[in-house]
Amino acid sequence: MRPLIHTLVALVALAWSSASFAQVQLSFHSFNGSLFGRYPHAFIVLEGTLDKDGRPVKENFGFTAKSIGPNVLLGPAEHMIYVEKEKTIADTNRHFTVPISDAQYAEIKAEMVRWRDAPGKYYELDSRNCIHFVGAIAEIVGLKVDFPEKMLRKPRAWLNHITGLNPTLGAKPID
Repeated sequence: MRPLIHTLVALVALAWSSASFAQVQLSFHSFNGSLFGRYPHAFIVLEGTLDKDGRPVKENFGFTAKSIGPNVLLGPAEHMIYVEKEKTIADTNRHFTVPISDAQYAEIKAEMVRWRDAPGKYYELDSRNCIHFVGAIAEIVGLKVDFPEKMLRKPRAWLNHITGLNPTLGAKPID
């Protein structure tokens, strides 16, 4: 009887420990821009496994104007959620990563849909850009966020600022 109890305890411990690894990680990234027309950009990456059903997660989202040009400078512009290619993500700055719950994951996805499906022209360079989208996501996971005017067009500097506002992240600014 005793070996059976030990086996059951071991199986329960194994199941519990593997369940504790089932979690989604939320990373905050910036892109420095490029010579090929890409402007600096901020976006999020979600990777891991949902606790509830073990479903794997590998997604990323950023908010941007549908087309870049003078129209962006003149006022509200058509918007979209932009998904980075895996190759591009590897060349960006990962500022920090936080574990999130399944409930936070669902809330982040719902927030992304709200931004994606907002009616009309929703992108505004200085009040609803990629930084504001990433800030809304950061607030969902309990991070302190603000939007200094001098950083509204500087995603890397802004994410470094958010790093400083949240010292418990243990992250360092990226040069």
